[in-house]
Amino acid sequence: MNTLTSAPTPETILQRLDWKVIRRLDGLLQGDYRSLFYGYGVDFADLREYQPNDDIRYIDWNVTARMDTPYIRQYIEERDITAWFLLDLSPSVDFGTIEQLKRNVLIDFVATFARLLTRHGNRVGAMFYGNGGDRVIPARGGRVQVLRIINDLLKQPESPKSDFTDLVPFLTSALHTIKQRSLIFVLSDFICTPGWERPLTLLNQRHDVLAIRLWDEAENQLPDIGLVIMEDAETGEQLYVDTRDAGFRQRYQEAAVQREVVLAETFKHVGIDTLSLSTDEDLVRAITRLATLRQRRRK
Repeated sequence: MNTLTSAPTPETILQRLDWKVIRRLDGLLQGDYRSLFYGYGVDFADLREYQPNDDIRYIDWNVTARMDTPYIRQYIEERDITAWFLLDLSPSVDFGTIEQLKRNVLIDFVATFARLLTRHGNRVGAMFYGNGGDRVIPARGGRVQVLRIINDLLKQPESPKSDFTDLVPFLTSALHTIKQRSLIFVLSDFICTPGWERPLTLLNQRHDVLAIRLWDEAENQLPDIGLVIMEDAETGEQLYVDTRDAGFRQRYQEAAVQREVVLAETFKHVGIDTLSLSTDEDLVRAITRLATLRQRRRK
């Protein structure tokens, strides 16, 4: 007798993450998520001299010019946070080969952080990129808001393959839409046309921005599986390749390494914290890694 597996619902996804991810995070981080959510304060407190590893976004350039030495502004952190998820749902996000699609990883990450934030009284909102246009879910609090975001993600259809993804209009739209200083997660595989660095830099000047880069192992290493048809995840263009060719596999890997180097340099230049999240990585381990990175930056 065949049994049908029902499609996941927002409620079942949230229950699974509560048990398998959030409870483990509570234990590992001991309920202290300040290392993840710092940087959203807006109340000015004091000035002090700049020290190595301070966030350059808080340099007071007027005082620095007068004193002839760098000074930074210190802020009192707000108790309440407004967080936004900027979600790239372009065609390449629907790729995955080992455990699951990048889109599934995106949903789990968003649901986890939305739950962590809203259970402490904070507000979360989301902006979707893909399928011909942007969509905005205004920031609100509560468990119902988390379920709404998950539900809308589950219902968001795959974007049709056409031209390469252009994140510039999406990030520019976020720049104009999000007025209040916020914690912003940008989730994307960053397989897109150039030019997104500028609006991301401007966004980071106003908000506390984290880039969550989604990737799959097959995007970096090509296995020896003979003749295959490779399809461009963005445009749908197909090409016959012979993966038995060691030279071809080497060039493929070298191109992937170069892409990684360029991305890393770009994020460093923009000055934002970045988490590289694979489709086969344990989410708890990834978030703990992000917490460690944020903690080091804060010291």
